Amino acid sequence: MTSPAVHPCFLGPYGENDTLLEKLVVEFLRDHVYWRRNFHPEDPPAIPTWAADTPAFRQFEARMRRELHALSAALKRSVPFHSPRYIGHMVSDLLLPGLAAQFLTLPYNPNNVSIDAAPVTIDLELKVGLQLARMFGYVSDPARPDCAFGHLTSGGTLANFQALRLALALKAFPVALRAVSPPGLDLPGDDRAAFNLTPAASIELLEQWNAFLAGCDGRERRRWRQALTAQRLETLGMAEFLSRHLTLESPRVLAPVTAHYSWSKGMKLMGLGRARLELVPERGMRTDPEALEEVLERCRRQRQPVLMVVAVFGSTEFGTVDPLHELVAARERWAARGLGFGVHVDAAWGGYLATLFRRPDGDLRTLAEMRGEFRDFPTPEVHAAVAALPQVDSITVDPHKLGYISYGAGAFLCRDQRAMPLLAEEADYVFTAGDDGNYFQRYRQLGRYIPEGSKPGAAAAAVYVTHQVLPLDHEHFGALPRESILATESFRTAATRFAARMEGQLHCRVPFEPDSNLICLALNPAGNRDVARMNRFVRALHRRLSYDPRQPLQAREFFGSMTTLRPDVLGQEDSLRILGMLELDPATLDVGGEDDDRLVVLRHTLMNPFLLDDGHGRSYLELYFDYLEQQALALMETEPA
Repeated sequence: MTSPAVHPCFLGPYGENDTLLEKLVVEFLRDHVYWRRNFHPEDPPAIPTWAADTPAFRQFEARMRRELHALSAALKRSVPFHSPRYIGHMVSDLLLPGLAAQFLTLPYNPNNVSIDAAPVTIDLELKVGLQLARMFGYVSDPARPDCAFGHLTSGGTLANFQALRLALALKAFPVALRAVSPPGLDLPGDDRAAFNLTPAASIELLEQWNAFLAGCDGRERRRWRQALTAQRLETLGMAEFLSRHLTLESPRVLAPVTAHYSWSKGMKLMGLGRARLELVPERGMRTDPEALEEVLERCRRQRQPVLMVVAVFGSTEFGTVDPLHELVAARERWAARGLGFGVHVDAAWGGYLATLFRRPDGDLRTLAEMRGEFRDFPTPEVHAAVAALPQVDSITVDPHKLGYISYGAGAFLCRDQRAMPLLAEEADYVFTAGDDGNYFQRYRQLGRYIPEGSKPGAAAAAVYVTHQVLPLDHEHFGALPRESILATESFRTAATRFAARMEGQLHCRVPFEPDSNLICLALNPAGNRDVARMNRFVRALHRRLSYDPRQPLQAREFFGSMTTLRPDVLGQEDSLRILGMLELDPATLDVGGEDDDRLVVLRHTLMNPFLLDDGHGRSYLELYFDYLEQQALALMETEPA
C-alpha cells in the first residue's frame, strides 16, 4: 500500500488530483492578470474591448485553437510516464508543487542570468543550491566563507561540464600564480608541484592571493591582476599554457566504466581530448578501488597529472553506487605522495536518495536506523559512501530525475564557494560589481559563473517550492524514494519467484544487485547456448515493451527499457560469471557475428511511487511479471531459440 503521505504530491496516474491542480493554475493565472492590471493602472488598455469581435481576431483564435488541438491530439501518443505501468527510463509523474510553481512563474518569464532579468528567481536558485548542499552534508550557511555553492543547469551533462571547468581552473591556477610570483605567498616549489595540488590546497592558495591583493593600493592591485590574468590557462588556452610550462602535460580524468557518456563529451568540449579520459575497471559495476590504485600509481610513476576521479552515485544502467569513501581516502593518500586531484560525484540519478539518510536537523541517520525500514537497503558500503559525500569536491544531481521536477533541471554543486571566482566572466552590459561580502549579492549576477547565457527562472521556482513543501530529509521528501526502494526490494522478490516459475523454460537472472531503484534482468531461453540468439530474443521481448506508433498506446500493458553488457566494460570475471548464470557458451561471445559482441538485458527504473498497489490487492510489479511470462512464452513459441 502506497504511503498516504504521497497521495497529495502528484496529479496521479488517473488524474485523481485534477481539481487541486486546476484550482492552483486558475488562481495564480488570475493573480498574474491582477498584477498586470495594477502596474500603473492609470495606463489605458492597449487592446480594445471590441478587438475580440473583429474578423482578424476570430481568425487568429481559430488558427491557434486548431494548432493547439492538433498538438493535444499528437501528445496523446506520448509514452505514459505518469503510469505505474511505465518502468522504463528515468522519468515518472511530476510533483504538484513544482508543476504549479512552474505554471505560476512562466508568464513572468524570468531569465536567471542577472538580477536585472530575474530579481526574484535568482535568489530562489541560490537557495536551491543551499537546499541541495544541506541534503549532501555540505556547509550550507551562507554566512560562512567556506559555504557550498550550487546552481541549476539544463541537466546532468552540463553540470558535469561545469565540474570539469572548475576542476581545470583550480588545477592550473597555482601554476599561473607561480609565473607571476607575488611576494610573501607560500608558493609550491616548481610547476609540477603546483599542478598537483588538491582543489582544497588550490583554494587555500587563492585565499592567500586575495589577502595579498587586499594589501595593495588600487593601481598596484590592477597591475597584479592583469599580470595573473595573462598567465592563466583561461587566457592562454591549453596548448599555449603547456608550451610555457614544459614539465607539464594535459591531465587525465579517471572515471568508472559505468560513467555517463557526458564525460566523453565534456573532455572534447574542454579541449582535453577523449584520449585523456581513462575508464577504471569495475567490480560488480562499481569502481574497483584496487584497480584505481594501480592506475594512480602508474600516473605517479609516469608523472601524469590527474584532474579528477569521478564517482557515480546511482549508475544510470544498474543503479549501483561507487565506494566514495574509498575514493576520498585515496585523494588524501595520493596528495601526500605528490599526486593531487579532485573527487567529483555524478549523482545525476541517485542524488535524491540522500534524503533517506538525512534527519530533519541535517544529521546523518545511522545504518541500523535505516535498516529497520528496509529489507536490504542500504548496504554498509552505500551508507559509508553517503557519509563521505560532504568530503567530495563537487557533485552533479538532477532534480528532473528523482526530484520529480520537469525537464530541464539539473544542478551543479561545489563544496567551497571560494573557488567560484576562478570561473567569473566579465560582461559590463549584464553584470555589476560588488558584493559587500553578502552571499546572495555576490551571486545575483549568476551569469558570470555559469556556462549558460540565458536560463529559465521558472525551473528554479519549481525546484525551490518543491523543496519548501517537501524538505530534503527522510521524514518529508524521503517518502518518495522510500517507496521506490521498497518497490525495488519487491521487484527483486518477484524476480526470484518468476525465475523459479520459469525454470526449465527460461533462465532469469539479476546480473548486478542494485544499490538504488534501477534493476536489470538477463533472460535466456532454456537450452540456448548462443549469445546472438539470446540477444535476438531479448530485443524481440523489448519490442513488446516499447512504444509502437502503429498501435494504440493502450495496446501495451507495460513499458520497459533495455541496455547492454559489453565485455570490455564487464571485464573477464564478470563476463564469465554472467555467461555462466545464463548457461551461455563463452565461445559464442564476440566471434564476429551479428549482435554477439554484448549481452542485451531488460532495464527497469522503479521510481513511480504507486507501483506497489494497483487498487485491487496486487502490485503492478506482480502484474508485470505475469505479462512478462505471457510475452516470453508466446515469443518462444513463435521464435524458438
